[in-house]
Amino acid sequence: MSKVRKGVVWFGEVDKRDLSLVGGKGANLGEMTKAGIPVPPGFIVTTEGYFQFLEKSGLKEQIEEMLKPLDSNDGEQLDQIAASIKKLITEAEIPKSVAEEIRESYRRLGGLVAVRSSATAEDLPEASFAGQQRTFLNIEGESDVVAAVQGCWASLYEPRAIFYRHEQGLDHVYVGIAVPVQKMVQSETAGIMFTVEPLSCQRDKITIEAVYGLGEAIVSGEVTPDHYLVSKEDFSILDKQIVHQDWQLVKRPERGSSMEETNVKMPVPDKLRDSQKLADEEIIALARLGAKIEKHYRFPQDIEWARQDGHMYVVQTRPVTTLKNVIGKPAEEVPEERVIISGSPASPGLGSGPVKLVSDPARINEVKQGDILVAEMTTPDFVPAMKRASGIATDRGGRTCHAAIVSRELGIPCVVGTGNATEVLKSGRIVTVDGTLGKVYEGEVAAKPVECGEESPRVAIKTRTKVYLNLAEPDLAEKMAAQNVDGVGLLRAEFMVSEIGEHPRYMLKEGRGEEFTVKLSDGLSKFAKAFNPRPVIYRTTDFKTNEYRHLKGGAEYEEHEENPMIGYRGCSRYIREFDVFKLEIEAVKRVRENYKNLWVMLPFVRTVEELAGVKEMLESEGLRQSDDFKLWMMVEVPSNVFLIDKFLDVGVDGVSVGSNDLTQLTMGIDRDNEKFDGYVDERNEAVMVAIERVVKAAVSRGVTASICGQAPSDFPEITEKLVEWGITSVSVNRDVIDRTREIIASAEQRFPEATK
Repeated sequence: MSKVRKGVVWFGEVDKRDLSLVGGKGANLGEMTKAGIPVPPGFIVTTEGYFQFLEKSGLKEQIEEMLKPLDSNDGEQLDQIAASIKKLITEAEIPKSVAEEIRESYRRLGGLVAVRSSATAEDLPEASFAGQQRTFLNIEGESDVVAAVQGCWASLYEPRAIFYRHEQGLDHVYVGIAVPVQKMVQSETAGIMFTVEPLSCQRDKITIEAVYGLGEAIVSGEVTPDHYLVSKEDFSILDKQIVHQDWQLVKRPERGSSMEETNVKMPVPDKLRDSQKLADEEIIALARLGAKIEKHYRFPQDIEWARQDGHMYVVQTRPVTTLKNVIGKPAEEVPEERVIISGSPASPGLGSGPVKLVSDPARINEVKQGDILVAEMTTPDFVPAMKRASGIATDRGGRTCHAAIVSRELGIPCVVGTGNATEVLKSGRIVTVDGTLGKVYEGEVAAKPVECGEESPRVAIKTRTKVYLNLAEPDLAEKMAAQNVDGVGLLRAEFMVSEIGEHPRYMLKEGRGEEFTVKLSDGLSKFAKAFNPRPVIYRTTDFKTNEYRHLKGGAEYEEHEENPMIGYRGCSRYIREFDVFKLEIEAVKRVRENYKNLWVMLPFVRTVEELAGVKEMLESEGLRQSDDFKLWMMVEVPSNVFLIDKFLDVGVDGVSVGSNDLTQLTMGIDRDNEKFDGYVDERNEAVMVAIERVVKAAVSRGVTASICGQAPSDFPEITEKLVEWGITSVSVNRDVIDRTREIIASAEQRFPEATK
């Protein structure tokens, strides 16, 4: 659980709920450690430590100013700005308290460590984008570990990372970065495992790639790996491709003069160069471990593993973000004489255009829209060029190298490991990349659309109980609206307000309240438009004081609270600061002029009087309940449970249980307190009794009953109980949509009376 204002945490103290504190990589390391997966031990320098560094060094405003003139498609300007920001960060002094926490934690861990970046905008279910920030291997000594952490912070402003955030619509200075420091595995063999066949999207197969030495050689694409295909059903080995390997990446026998020189390429012994990297029994054991991890996450995983002294370790996992439709295959069979080169199919589809050879990342600006990018291999620096390419071909790499992963993320056809693409394909030559078959053809080849080969097409399950989504990011609205969902059950304001980046009262003081309203309404419109006519339930702002303080101007208006979780938030704030709340009301009204599917849900309602007061405020501003405008309230406070009938008497159209807050307040436990790890569980009998009381009371009075906390996403057994009690809808995270539908459909068959 979250460790608010804590600069360093250990893996066992965090889990997947702590994304904002420890980033995607850190959250997964903690989650796996708690699940008993063999993860090398370590600690994480949290985003709180990074933000303390930014605040105390005064760099935030400087960085914002340097980024103002940015044109992310101007490669030369991007490089210059990135270099200047990185120099600022690496030369600034780290606060003594943060540096000492890192030193003390390293003294406890000791030895050689890997220092990795874990940004809050990577390794997510919707986008993993490998390799955005730095990794330092084989680091030893307190001072070098502190320096490596600072190097990771600086890498948040690599050109590729700035470009990625710009494309994703993320605000640069509000993206945090955490840094896991992990015991180094001196691997004899290492690699990547996908718990799905990433090319054909076949979920009944596991793909493993392996190289001698450290796994960075396979991720970078410098070494073409062995490839093993395993059945997920019985763990039999379906296919093996053994590849010759001349050299391996290992720790330098003697310490180098800097962190950059700790690893070196060494020859693979002659007798091993043509050997299988893993024995059959090791392949099967690794596949079983992958299946266990996928079962825990309930979603296909992209896993980095390493073997040392006969022991297998998992050093990282992330969701596979490339399970999407394949577009394009040859409209008719292509004659063999048109095949110029062949390699490993890495990203399916067909793409034609003129070849553009790129021998160095510094030349990526030469790649124009629609070119075929050809390189020895790609690194994260190539991403801006990859986005412009219609196809990619590389000399080296396997199906899980950087070029392959990012190409699939972007939906661009890619062939890797050709051996000689840079020699055979000359700039200007018109070719077609066939990422499905792993071939490059002479000239243009006509394409036709095909569907992804994932088992068989999934039938869209229908249920009486509605399945809604929990969402926050406007740029995901259209993509998520295409899913089998009935609407948005929880639209959080926090992401949109963070993108605005300024405290609303600060903007009011400057006479810029209209600007806040316009920006918020722009974000709300994206959701309402994408899901129309399906309802979008907008939960009005529920920032806590410590979160508001991070916004520009926030320190001037937000007092320090010992426990912001039960502090000045929710409806209490609206009543005391109606002028600020009116900015939000106006944004909702403007969106509703075009999209009547946008409704309102009120958070953290402590008393019946508060609910009545805020409802009256909404009505005074023209937001009255009607057939096309519904007012909901969150149920998060025990008073809501005890007095549910009185709250319903005020007149609301729906209630939605916020299981996260309701659980901690019912049990009297701060979910941010690590001493109570494991205690705060929505399945606790008292919490379940509370939820049952609310659901049944609402349903009996014809009021919509829903739930939008983490509980139904994490615990299928809770979803089954909710259906049994007659809940109207369930709002879940996007990675469990289909699974939740299946659980609900099964429960509705078992409890038909509850869902009539």
